[in-house]
Formats: sequence, C-alpha cells, structure tokens
Amino acid sequence: MSLLILQIVIKQWDKSQRTAAHVLQRVNIPETYPLIFPPAFYVFDKQCVIDQHGDDIQGNRVKYALGDDGNIYLDRYRVCTDDKIFTYHDAKSDRPPRIIGSLDNQWIQCKYNCRYSILESDMYYWLYEEVTVNAIYLSEFNEKVFVSAAPLIVYKDIHELDITRKHK
Repeated sequence: MSLLILQIVIKQWDKSQRTAAHVLQRVNIPETYPLIFPPAFYVFDKQCVIDQHGDDIQGNRVKYALGDDGNIYLDRYRVCTDDKIFTYHDAKSDRPPRIIGSLDNQWIQCKYNCRYSILESDMYYWLYEEVTVNAIYLSEFNEKVFVSAAPLIVYKDIHELDITRKHK
C-alpha cells in the first residue's frame, strides 16, 4: 500500500513586512523539513500524511478533503489516488487544472502566492502569502524524503502582488 505525503510550508506577511530585510528573512525560511510526528499527522485511514509548517495567521488555513471521487484535495491541488497524478488549479483562472506530474516514488514541489483582504478589529488589511507544497507517494515511510534529495519537478505560479504604478 502506498502512502501519500503532503508537506505544506506557508509564509504570510502584511503590508508592513515588505522591506528588503523582511524579504530576506522569508527567503531564509526552509521550504523542506524532515517529517516528524507531531506536527505531522495521518488522515484518511492512514493513507496520507499532512505536515504543515510556517505561518497560519487566521488558523486552519489549508483545507484538505477526500472527495466522493476518491481523490484527495488540498487547497489548490488534487491528487488522483488511482494513478498518483498531481494537478494544480489556479484560483484566478477558468482554465482546467494543470497536470504537474506523477508522485509515484518521486517528489514534486509546487509554489504559488496570493494576497487577500482580512477583516480584523473592524479594519481590513492585505495578507500576503506564499505556499509551498511538497508531495510524494511512497511504498515505505521515509522521514527525510524532502531533505535528502531535490524534487524531480518544481512548479511555480508566482505573481507580482504589489505593483506600485505611478502615472505622470
């Protein structure tokens, strides 16, 4: 039986944390970690490990579910449990999900960023976010899978989130 491992690393910041020093600080946050229980935990009758690191200002940021179709859904991602294919769906696009690749004994890293408004204490502010998902199907658990080798595929959907335009 195969085990799906999903490691999520979230970096969140607000508008006041966009300086070069803050950017450097975020760049130095690791994108891979060894799998340690806790924070890692099993879901879906021990068919999947979820390992989340980083920021989660609002709490319960990443949603995951086992669909009626038997596939596993995590945030913008779908893992087909039959053929172990990993797909990504851009939240701002009407295009069909993009096939990233097979997770069968090879790991894939996907990154995306976004921003959204948060209401807190009757005030709105922008929350910026970069999410990294490391994923693999293994026949045998390996706690160092994401730190012992580079990913086979790195997929990025990174957008410029804070463009300042000056009109003359």
